[in-house]
Amino acid sequence: MVKVLIIEDEIPARKKLKRFLKDLDTKTEVVAELDTVARAVDVLNTTNVDLIFSDIELLDGNAFEVYKQVRVFCPIIFTTAYDQFLMNAFETNGIAYLLKPFSRDRFQAAWDKFLLLKKSASEENQQLNILTNLIHQTFTKKAYKEQFTIHKQQGIYFLKTENISFFEANEGVIFAFDITGKKHLLSESSLKSIEQNLSSEDFFRINRSVLLNKQNVEKIERYTKNTLAIIVKGLNNHLKTSQSNTASFREWIEK
Repeated sequence: MVKVLIIEDEIPARKKLKRFLKDLDTKTEVVAELDTVARAVDVLNTTNVDLIFSDIELLDGNAFEVYKQVRVFCPIIFTTAYDQFLMNAFETNGIAYLLKPFSRDRFQAAWDKFLLLKKSASEENQQLNILTNLIHQTFTKKAYKEQFTIHKQQGIYFLKTENISFFEANEGVIFAFDITGKKHLLSESSLKSIEQNLSSEDFFRINRSVLLNKQNVEKIERYTKNTLAIIVKGLNNHLKTSQSNTASFREWIEK
């Protein structure tokens, strides 16, 4: 639906515009018919429309007085019996200048120009929205956990996530193994709760009990036909992938 405003002081001219609009393929709504500068200013200050058909000489003055007082964002098709205002028309939002008496073909050409401009503006807005969303996603990435709090009798200390080689769940207790091989008891209740706060690009569940940090993997070897042995910093032994996770682990580690 295209919302149209008609600013025209001649009744036959208004009727002609409405008749031409009614015959268009596009649905339109004439939101108001105005014949004075003062009334046009009042309406445009409170109403948003998609297109204005505007005469120039109105009952109380020149229509350009309207556009000096109100900032108009939509296109304007000027309809007038005078050709001396052509330059003024295109210095505003004018996209077409129909000299009275104009034909249906001239009207249609002006309307087609409006539709073309409207389509181009819509495509530009879509591209702008896509770009805005990408920028928003870039700057609103989830903040991942950068360190874990370790509680001991001697006090509290902090273990940086980047220095953890892997997390291990053992009989309902969670441990973090750092790059020196030291084992830290965590207060977290499950590997899943830890995994939700870490980047999936850096951490991967290689089996039900172990959540691995890619950054601290030193070597990967074949263990059996469907499993892999993984050597990480600080650990003399190797970790093993489960058969169900081996294929997805291969894809993940190569990213």
